[in-house]
Amino acid sequence: MTKEKAIYTKDVILVMAASFFFMFSTMFVNPLINGYAKSLGASSGFAGLIVGIMSIAAMFLRPIAGNLTDKFSKYRLSFIGGILIVVGVTGYVIAPASNWLLLFRLINGSGYVLCTVCMTTWLAFLVPRAHVGQAMGFYGLMNALAMAVAPALAISTYQKTGYRIAIIASAVSAVLMVIIIQFVGNKAKPKEVKQLEKKKSFLHLKIIQKNVLPIAMLTTLFAFPYFATQADLVTYVEERHLSVNVGSYFLIYAVVLLLIRIVLKNLFDTVKFGTWFWVSVAATLIYLILLATMKNNWIMALAAAFMAIGYGLMYSVLQSTAMLLAPISEQGLASSTFYLGLDIGMAFGPIIMGFINDLLPVKCFYLVQLILIPFMILIYFHYRVRLNGAIRHH
Repeated sequence: MTKEKAIYTKDVILVMAASFFFMFSTMFVNPLINGYAKSLGASSGFAGLIVGIMSIAAMFLRPIAGNLTDKFSKYRLSFIGGILIVVGVTGYVIAPASNWLLLFRLINGSGYVLCTVCMTTWLAFLVPRAHVGQAMGFYGLMNALAMAVAPALAISTYQKTGYRIAIIASAVSAVLMVIIIQFVGNKAKPKEVKQLEKKKSFLHLKIIQKNVLPIAMLTTLFAFPYFATQADLVTYVEERHLSVNVGSYFLIYAVVLLLIRIVLKNLFDTVKFGTWFWVSVAATLIYLILLATMKNNWIMALAAAFMAIGYGLMYSVLQSTAMLLAPISEQGLASSTFYLGLDIGMAFGPIIMGFINDLLPVKCFYLVQLILIPFMILIYFHYRVRLNGAIRHH
């Protein structure tokens, strides 16, 4: 195998490391920002707006980021995104009042959107097309580990140091991301196009990559219970008076996900979408039932393990399939379409389940989410030919 076709080159490893640090930076702040806003005088409603504004803004910014990524250097846009994250998080630290957090949350969110879209596309640019699935599996692992480890460390650090000093760790993580990408040799510049073609492309900006639309819909459905759990699991356990060590839930999730990705790494490029889909749907059904009937730490640990299969595994499959379904010229748009589905699940999962929790008994919190399963299956059956054909598009 020639050097150009190697999968884990220096550049690939650096982009994966950088992705860990920018995701860590964002996820470190998420469990703190609500309480921090209230400590600066925000009402519960305004604090909720500050928390959610990032995901809501991301929905509108994704298509712009996707189009930009297909037209400019992935390095340049990732650098700009990293700087915006640094500015936004530093702003949290120095904010004199809660209303300033709204502005800095928007800046942070803009950087987060650029980084998620650009770095996914950058990685796909660096690896051979036939190994996008395997590479995305480990890229997704870096993201998933950051999403699991950062909140736990954030809460622990805040309890010892307070909000402002704890959030400095998030800023340092973003700075590390900006530094790391300076050492990536391949800046992933798009091919030069004629000036007339460039003007036409800017006049016809696309909102989504149409081939990736079913991926975005499935991403939303799989992400919905994950982010509802991330937001409300602690409250759910308290309201049900369960004797479980809820703080270890996402750490167990991360460990199981790490093992899954290591064992299955070569299969992401050869196994059809449908196989992964049915395994993940079954796992989603199981972990929702386990969380609904949870009574001890063993059931909680089992639920976390099945969530790693139901959501963590499917996350990588959906992400790599999105890149394979789109033409090379629209990889950025494919990435933004995938993340748009994630944004919708991240924003509306906690919001909708919050309303449902007010209307129904807390014991119904996870059982009601079983309604998502039939919708997943309907979307898969409608688009199964396209989805299962993705691995033949290398």
